[in-house]
Parts: sequence; structure tokens; C-alpha cells
Amino acid sequence: MAQGRVIHVAPQQPAHAVCVLGTTISLDVYGSAPKDCTSFSITASPDVVVNVTHSSPAKKSPTGTSKWPLGPELDLTLQVKAASNRIDDHKIRISYYGPKTSPVQALLYLTGVEISLCTDVTRTGRGKLTRTGKDQTTWTWGPCGQGAILLVNCDKDNPRSSHMDWEDDEVLDNKDLQDMSPMTLNTKTPKDFFANYQLVLHVAKAEMDKVRVFQATRGKLPSRYKVVLGPQQFSHRLDLPGGQHSVEFFVEGLAFPDADFSGVIALGVSLLDKSNPELPEALVFQDSVTFRVAPWIMTPNTQPPQEVYVCRIFDNEDFLKSVAALAKKAKCKLIVCPEEEHMDDQWMQDEMEIGYIQAPHKTLPVVFDSPRDRGLKDFPVKRVMGPNFGYVTRGAHAGEVTGLDAFGNLEVSPPVTVGEKEYPLGRILIGNSGYPSSSESRDVHQALQDFLDAQRVQAPVRLFSDWLFVGHIDEFLSFIPAPDRKGFRLLLASPRACYALFLEQQRGGHGEALLFEGIKSKLQKINDILSNKKLREQNSYVESCIDWNREVLKRELGLAESDIINMPQLFKLVGVRGRLKAEAFFPNMVNMLVLGKHLGIPKPFGPLINGRCCLEEKVRSLLEPLGLRCTFIDDFIPYHMLHGEVHCGTNVRRKPFAFKWWNMVP
Repeated sequence: MAQGRVIHVAPQQPAHAVCVLGTTISLDVYGSAPKDCTSFSITASPDVVVNVTHSSPAKKSPTGTSKWPLGPELDLTLQVKAASNRIDDHKIRISYYGPKTSPVQALLYLTGVEISLCTDVTRTGRGKLTRTGKDQTTWTWGPCGQGAILLVNCDKDNPRSSHMDWEDDEVLDNKDLQDMSPMTLNTKTPKDFFANYQLVLHVAKAEMDKVRVFQATRGKLPSRYKVVLGPQQFSHRLDLPGGQHSVEFFVEGLAFPDADFSGVIALGVSLLDKSNPELPEALVFQDSVTFRVAPWIMTPNTQPPQEVYVCRIFDNEDFLKSVAALAKKAKCKLIVCPEEEHMDDQWMQDEMEIGYIQAPHKTLPVVFDSPRDRGLKDFPVKRVMGPNFGYVTRGAHAGEVTGLDAFGNLEVSPPVTVGEKEYPLGRILIGNSGYPSSSESRDVHQALQDFLDAQRVQAPVRLFSDWLFVGHIDEFLSFIPAPDRKGFRLLLASPRACYALFLEQQRGGHGEALLFEGIKSKLQKINDILSNKKLREQNSYVESCIDWNREVLKRELGLAESDIINMPQLFKLVGVRGRLKAEAFFPNMVNMLVLGKHLGIPKPFGPLINGRCCLEEKVRSLLEPLGLRCTFIDDFIPYHMLHGEVHCGTNVRRKPFAFKWWNMVP
């Protein structure tokens, strides 16, 4: 709580002051002391505590009064323990003494008042808001941290409205209130106190567009709650009666942390003295509370799935049935976007990423809408956002968006520990160009990178993905749950592993076995692939790109080789505007749908050995010992032929972390 002002006392006339409970007032008894006086004594009302600090000790008089020497090193402070019933009902008497003069007295009349702005500083999310004694002006991280939390009110509780809740200045209903954080102003004053004093609620002008505050009043919804702070309104004069009262406020965030906003917002209350109408109002006391806006948090594949999203297109009926069966096994709800709503854009993963925001009293799923704006551009707004489902996006100007801005290029690791640094919510992974090799190099839009960096709790790792035709990191990596080690495995596409598998099959006499049997007219033999020098050189290049990312991932996620599974996969290079980029040679098995222990893996149509696909059998041998169940889904025509796979065509809402983000230290 803020300190009160310095009070000066002098013998000429009595002084009057207001002291807010819990604050300390400095009392200047030296500056206005009579000229010949060398010591003083002080007496106070029972509810006033006086502390005197001096390098010289006090001397006791025969009457028992303590006399203190006067001097510039004197430090005298006071506190009031109880609120006053009437103005000036506490009194302090200072007696000055000199060697040749009679004692001279100065009087100070005090009015004790309670003024406390309270929030959920202990982050319990429940109970009545009361002052805890903690410093509410600072916000700290960690399990012993303190400070209130604010949600961006980014859902839409009114289905008939075209606006999100934060875009209007009304409280729709009690559900809308749940998206806000409570704040209480407690006051206890003499009944006529506010005839001469004024309380003002305020926020810094630079932050008034980041927050809105509603004051609860008498009446019915929505008029019961009136806006007192927010955009274009940085202060509000409170009309309060004297006596003991509690005023309820509800605070909503209007902006997520970003490059120009740390996420920290301070709300203050100031007590002004307006007793002399001929003078400006004087500041008597200030208090403030600090909120941090909850970050948007991604959920990794290791979190339990809750909903699966997929599009219905003209030729994916079998694919849709396979995904539906997998979702049923994983006990997930399946949400299908009909053909008329996506305009032939089946890439559900690229359009959005579903995460959440959290305060102690409320957890809200939030869809992050990518700026790609293709056929699915309206799906996150019209079909995902709604009551208790928030929305956020970061746009880019037309022509600035590249393929790397789609969210197949946005992933998050499971929780990891790197050295002594813990990341209990994992780390975000995004793919970039790696280096500016030409004017055609692609990077994730800076607005997206800034937003992800500003959330702080999932410190992003930059990977190299521009070597790919589509350019998304989900083309070469994925995470799966595991019962041992770190609780997961990182899957990396590996041409080296694929060549080793094919060589093993060739040595076993299966060199004539065919890829793409039953799916393509131009088939490939194992012998043809192993003898194709150009293809081998291309995959050597691809392997070097993946190995670059392998080392980054090991370093930034604290992984060992035993935490990584090499998935057999081949790529080929294709021309893109005069440059060669890589795409999957056969359906990319690492681009899978992970639903708990159930994996939906692109069917690779690999060589059949004794009636079984050797690629599928190899993947089963790698993953099923971890307790996982592999289902191979035919996505060849509707997805693979269009440069995508199962993961690209689906999306998943997952259960939020049990770990509370405010308990970590970024």
C-alpha cells in the first residue's frame, strides 16, 4: 500500500490530517520547532501508534514522560489502528522544551479512515476479497508469487451479437461476469467525510485501452453494471457515502500481451482533499493493485483430446469415416465442417490452433485464428468462438502472408526441463527460413512471432522449415505420449531410416516389392528407389535439414537421442519459383493425428512383404511397444496429392494443463 504524506506540525496553529489504516505517516516535529527548544515529548490517543527513531536515547522525566532531543536526524512516524467515528477524533500533542523557556505545545488532529482496494492477490479464485497484508502493487511469478490475474473477455456469450464480449461495454449476464476478475473497494469513514474528500479510480492513459472496469450498482442486468474505466475513460470519480461500505468492481482484459504490451496493468485509487474550493485538490493517499493478463497457452499432443475437427469434402468420405472411428475410440467429440462452409479448403490444422487462457476462477478455451484467410477463414469465428469459447487472431496485410503463417507450422512440445530450467507448459515451436538465402525466403510474420514471444510461458523455439515445399514443421516432427523417460517421444522423419529399411528388405530378397500398389499407375520398386542416385542425393540434403533441427530440438528441449524416434520417410525435391523445395515422396507418416494412445497415421502404401506393408510394420514396431495403437488412414488422393496429410486435415482441442501458468518462472 502507498505511503501517506508528510505532516508538519507547528505551535502556531493546530494541524489536521487524514491517516489511512495500514499506512505510515511521517511527522515533522523538527522543521517548525520553536527556535530555542532542544527537546520534545509526545502523547497520542489510544488508537494512534507513534514511533520515534533517534541516534540519542530518550530521557525520562520525574513524571515518567520521555523526552527526545531535537535534531535533523530525528525520524518520527505514526499509524492509526482504528477508523474514526467522527472527524478529528484522534489527537497527538507535541510538547517542546528549551533551557530557558516554558514548554510550548503543538496539536495534530487525526481522522483515521479505511480505504483498501482488494483483488485476488493470493490467486485462490474463491472467497471474499480482503486485504492480505501483501504488497498488491507488484506482480511476481512462481509458487510463492502474488498478484491478481485478468482474462481477456474474448468469448461471445450473446449468440445474437456480432461482437466479442470485450468489444462492448455491457455485462450480458452472470456468465459474462465469470470471464472477469473481481475487485472490491472497502471504505470506513466518518459519515460526513466525503463532503471534503473525493475518491478517484484510475488507470494509466497508456493502458486504458487494455482494460475495462464495471462497477456494480443497484438494479437489474445489464444496467446493474456501469463502465467506470476503459477505452477513452482513464479515471472515474466515485460517489460514496460515509460510514462502512464495500463497492464491487469487475475487471476484464481487452488485449493479450504483445510486443507493445507487457500484460501488466495497474489500477489505482486516489484520495483527494477538496476542502478548500479556492485551491486545487490535494493528493492525500494512493493505493493500487496490479493485474497480469493471462497468456494464451497451447496444448501438446500429450494432453488428453476432447474434440476433433475435420472438413467434409467431395472425395474424403472414407477418410472421414476413419477419423470418426478413431475419435470414437479416443472418446472425443467429432466436429465436421460441411462442404458449403469451407469453400474447398480442407486444411483444418492450418486455419487455427486451439489453446486456452486461465485465471484462478476460470479456464476458457481460446481459438487462435491464423492470418492465412482461405476458405476456412470464417470457421473459427462462426463455428468455434461462442459462449465460453474465446477467440484471438493476429492479422497481416494482404500480400504479407506466406505459407509459413499457417498453423501447421505452429506446434508445442510437452513439458521439458533444459539443464536447471523448467518449462512446465512446454515450448512453442515455429518454423522459419533459417537464413535469408534469397528474396524468396519465407518467415513467420513478425506480428505472429511477437505475439507468441509476449505470452512468455512457452518460450518459442525457432526451427528451419523453409526447405519444405509447404514449409510446415509438422512435415518432419510430431510428439507422442510415452509411459517412460520424459513422458513422450519426439518423432522425426528420417530418410536414413527409410533407406536402411529398404536395404534390409532388398537383402532379404524383396527388392522387387512395389510402392504405391493399388493407388498409382506408376509404381516404384525397392530396387528402383535404392538405385536412384538423384533421389538419394535429394534425401541426403533433406536429412541434413532435419538433422539441423534435430540438434536445435535436443539443445532447446533438453532431449537425448533416446528421446527421439526416427520415422522412415522419403522426400523428393520439386521446383518452386526457380528453387527446389522438399515434399513427401509417399504419405508422410510423421504427419499424424494423436488422440491419447490412438494414432491416426497416413497410410504409406509401402512395399508389401508377405502381404504386409513393411513401412507400416516398421512404424508399429517403433510405436506400439509404448502402448500406442496405430491406425493407418488412407489420405492419398484428398490430402497427400495436395501436399498435406492427416494432421494437416484435422485439428484437436485438448484438455488444459493441470499446472497453473502463474506458478512457473519464465
